[in-house]
Amino acid sequence: MASGTTAPPPPASLKRIVAASLIGTTIEWYDFFLYGSAAALVFNKLFFPDSDPLVGTLLSFLTYAVGFAARPLGALVFGHYGDRLGRKKLLVLSLLMMGGATFAIGLLPTHATVGSAAPVLLTVLRLVQGFALGGEWGGAVLLVSEHGDARRRGFWASWPQTGAPAGQLLATGVLSLLTAVLSDSAFGAWGWRIPFLLSGVLVIVGLWIRLSVDESPVFKQALEQAEARKADVDADAERMPVVAVLRHHWRDVLVAMGARMAENISYYVITAFILVYATTSAGVSKQTALNAVLIASAVHFAVIPAWGALSDRLGRRPVYLIGAAGVGLWMFPFFALIDTGGFGSLLLAVTVGLVLHGAMYAPQAAFFSEMFATRMRYSGASIGAQFASVAAGAPAPLIATALLADYESSTPIALYVIAASLLTVVAVAAAKETRHRDLADVAPSGDTGGSVEAAPAARDARTV
Repeated sequence: MASGTTAPPPPASLKRIVAASLIGTTIEWYDFFLYGSAAALVFNKLFFPDSDPLVGTLLSFLTYAVGFAARPLGALVFGHYGDRLGRKKLLVLSLLMMGGATFAIGLLPTHATVGSAAPVLLTVLRLVQGFALGGEWGGAVLLVSEHGDARRRGFWASWPQTGAPAGQLLATGVLSLLTAVLSDSAFGAWGWRIPFLLSGVLVIVGLWIRLSVDESPVFKQALEQAEARKADVDADAERMPVVAVLRHHWRDVLVAMGARMAENISYYVITAFILVYATTSAGVSKQTALNAVLIASAVHFAVIPAWGALSDRLGRRPVYLIGAAGVGLWMFPFFALIDTGGFGSLLLAVTVGLVLHGAMYAPQAAFFSEMFATRMRYSGASIGAQFASVAAGAPAPLIATALLADYESSTPIALYVIAASLLTVVAVAAAKETRHRDLADVAPSGDTGGSVEAAPAARDARTV
């Protein structure tokens, strides 16, 4: 196995890079999750007022799912240009697109003002959000993975992953504060717009930080090698990283997609659908449900780096399998606790669920980064992650809500998550361990630019 001898950057430099990735992903996930929370709480009334309440929620979650449909396209476009031009440039662009779309949602007229044009405009902006987020994740985790010390890659690369709970924490916190201080009528009339408009301020902060970091040294080295190969007959592979990924890393893409199923589905059931289930079936108030998600998200944020560090000691696969199996086993107790209607039980259900989710989410950044060659890594990691989101996270709240409407029971929803967990266990079990791989060694061999054979020292660490 590779020894992971790539020289780490100075600690101060690495911390700045981690901060830039973390703050950027926090802002983008804040934008994305804000929409999900608003879809569960107010969008059904503001943009689909003629529907039955549960049907309105389904339609609201449908626009939520549309954002996921755009993520694979974002993964393809951002991955292609990120592998050609660099990680940093594309990360700046994704932040601008996401923040601009979120700010615009805060200015949207509702159905009462412009009729059916309101949900159409909402859907368009949701598509822009999804497109931007499809390119954000891969670039953010690669920027850290390719800068960091190979011995602690799992730990450092897990920090951009904390942007998801941090964004959830920020979005839920703002909504919780507003619902606490505003009446339902005031929140529905204008209060819901405030969190979306705040995105404009956050984007300015995020841009200032992201523009201050350097491009990945691993990418710079690979780019120099690519320039030397331009005269080769296979140079088209350098210009089309997506083609090279699908030709040489298709098994890795399938592993990544399978690994995402339980992680993605469980997260949106635990954090988005829970707002519907707790308030409609368990009789919990909207404020109580938001507070539970808020506290659990703080715990989630804290445990992700710990799981990442554990993956550096035990390996990516063992930690990931703990999370996948744990989430599946937790689903029936999860809903049983919520059905009690008590805040303590609700908090325990969500917190344990997110802690187990963190065991999958933390090593995911390093795990996926280590699967692919440098000049196709942005494309490969993004495609594997975002194509899975269309089948996993996109329909998860929609399917869960539909199952609740049809069966009036949590049992089918629990079985749905358990099935996803089994699929993820199979996918991760089929992969080989990657934690000893030196990213600088995982590069196209020879001068073809198309072969992705690992360097001799790293060949044994290839992923199935």
